[in-house]
Amino acid sequence: MIDILLDPASNDLLLDAAGNVKIGNSDEQHQALLLLFDKGSLKENPDAGVGAFKYIEAEQPEELLREVRMQFTMDGMEINQIVFENNKLSIDAPYNE
Repeated sequence: MIDILLDPASNDLLLDAAGNVKIGNSDEQHQALLLLFDKGSLKENPDAGVGAFKYIEAEQPEELLREVRMQFTMDGMEINQIVFENNKLSIDAPYNE
């Protein structure tokens, strides 16, 4: 998906050297935001968001993986693989276009 890009460090608009807003592939950016947002964080879509921080101390990742799968599918992504191994979440879920 092509969209306005955000600076990964600050979540502010990503600007080029001339001060123009950068536009590009934003799939990973959208995935990261969905993971971080709690339900109710987005006024336009209050049911969207995984709220990943609430799963930090969970013993088993299955509930997190289920919520990620559900939220990403609702957002229009095709889930190829979502895996949590060695305390790392790996996602292969491109948008259906």
